[in-house]
Order: sequence, then C-alpha cells, then structure tokens
Amino acid sequence: MKVVIEHLSKHFEKKEILRDVSFTFESGKIYGLLGRNGAGKTTMFNCLNRDIRTDGGNFWLEDGGVRREVQAEDIGYVLSVPVVPEFLTGREFLKFFLDINEKNISSPRSIDEYFEYMSIEPEDRDKLLKDYSHGMKNKMQMLVNIIAQPNILLLDEPLTSLDVVVAEEMKQLLRSLKEGKITIFSTHIMDLALDLCDEIVLLSHGELEHVDKENLDSREFKDKIIAALREEEHE
Repeated sequence: MKVVIEHLSKHFEKKEILRDVSFTFESGKIYGLLGRNGAGKTTMFNCLNRDIRTDGGNFWLEDGGVRREVQAEDIGYVLSVPVVPEFLTGREFLKFFLDINEKNISSPRSIDEYFEYMSIEPEDRDKLLKDYSHGMKNKMQMLVNIIAQPNILLLDEPLTSLDVVVAEEMKQLLRSLKEGKITIFSTHIMDLALDLCDEIVLLSHGELEHVDKENLDSREFKDKIIAALREEEHE
C-alpha cells in the first residue's frame, strides 16, 4: 500500500507554501517529514486530510495495483496540540469513541485494556480530561487514532513538548505500529527524525526531497541541510 502525491501546490494569498510536492509514501515505514517551523508541514497534512483545498496536483491511495481516492476513514491525524473534550473523563471519552465506532473496530479490547496499552494509570482514568497533562492528552489523542486503525497516520510534531519518559514511550509505540500503515511524522528536530524514522523527507522551498539517511551520518551533509533550512528561514 502506498500514498502517491503528484504536483501538489497550495498558496495563501500571494504566499506560496507548497510549490510542486511529489512523493510516494509506502506502508511499513515511518517517514520523517523534516522542515523548519513554517515550512508547510502542517499545510501538507491539512491538504492530505482535506481540511483545506489544494490549488493544484493530486494524491491517491494505491494498494495491489488498485488506485483509489483517499477517504476520511483512511486518515488518522495527531495534532501537535492535542484536542480532546475536556468536559469528559478519560473513561467517558474512550467509551464514547468505542461506542460510535463499534462496527469499524476489529478485535476490540476492554476500556481498561486500552488504558493499560497506553500506560495510563488507574487513578487517572476517571479524571476529567481538562486535568490531564499535555502528555496524557496526547496519549488519548494517539489512542483513538490507533483504535480507528487508519491506513495513513499523520503525526504533526506530537513529541515536541512531551517529557523524556512519555516521548520515549510514544516512540516505542509508533515503531510497534508501523507495519501495514503509512506513518508520516513531521518535525523540525533532525536528531528526533534520525532516531525514530526509517526514511527522511526534507520539505524546503515548498518542495519535498528524499534524504539518504546514510548521508546524514556525515557532519558535512547535516551542515548542508541545516544551511538550507536557515537560508529558507532568512528568505
């Protein structure tokens, strides 16, 4: 299974964000979408999620030689700032999500089994979500996307503001889930991309470029990428 993007473009008024994005993302890998803040990573995700309309180009899902349009249920989207219904407890939110998606969930688990899976302690499960830490809200957001079993998982800088322990838990979880799905992980932190991701894709000047990870071990090559990102930020 793969997502094919061809000549995707997007601008806001006179500012061009995505110029000519073409790339093929394959299942079974975690792709690091590396770019400075403001490079267009979130814009690209919003285009794939159809939250915003593209100005040109196309993208589709291809499986076994069969090409089809990307549907809403194909996409799981984890935002950098978790959005959860803070007036519900963790248990109420999870029960609500499981109830409305009952027909689409294969091999469902009990609510407490899901909490255990995400290392959410028993004393936190009946707290209001407004009292959850940022990391715990992020875990809940990740959990419902995992339960939905999307073909494409978009992760928009989800680890940036987490503490070291939670961030490491999330990285291990993502590694365990990558088989059978297309995972695209956006970040502006090169070392995080190198640690977690199987493939690195650089978004710079509105275009995507695949980066050979073997070259990234070279100090000279790292400096070249950093210089490119700084040059774009200056522009």
